[in-house]
Amino acid sequence: MPNNVAKATGEGARVLAGTWTLVAADVQHPDGSRARDYGADPKGMLVIDAAGHYSLQIFKSERPGFASGDKAVATPDEYKAAVMGSSTHFGTLSVDPVAGTLTFHIQNASFPNWQGLAQKRSYELTGDVLSYRVTPRPNGDVPISIWRRID
Repeated sequence: MPNNVAKATGEGARVLAGTWTLVAADVQHPDGSRARDYGADPKGMLVIDAAGHYSLQIFKSERPGFASGDKAVATPDEYKAAVMGSSTHFGTLSVDPVAGTLTFHIQNASFPNWQGLAQKRSYELTGDVLSYRVTPRPNGDVPISIWRRID
């Protein structure tokens, strides 16, 4: 790792280690307009430890329950809503404060295609509010996550 990159240890741990609650999960469209990406009241938690391990969960509050009450028995639309209404992954985190980037080194994810990837995101930290922009989606949308420290 380059000298200016901290694996969320030392300075990175002092700045980002802790428990964060999701404030917003938005998306910026290519035309510059912004909308809610995970519904009106998304829920989520991001936990980062002093060694640089993290766990992240985002859920759309409006996800419908399965009519059967059984996780193994659902309609295609129920499964789609469950998958598209959540994003979870865990692994390790590196921080480059000079470049203003975070990199999630994803060990496992609810979206299997992310497993083993490193995803770099530009971030801002203002007091106890952390926000970052995810790499644009194929359609040009840029997800934006905003978190508030709770510990």
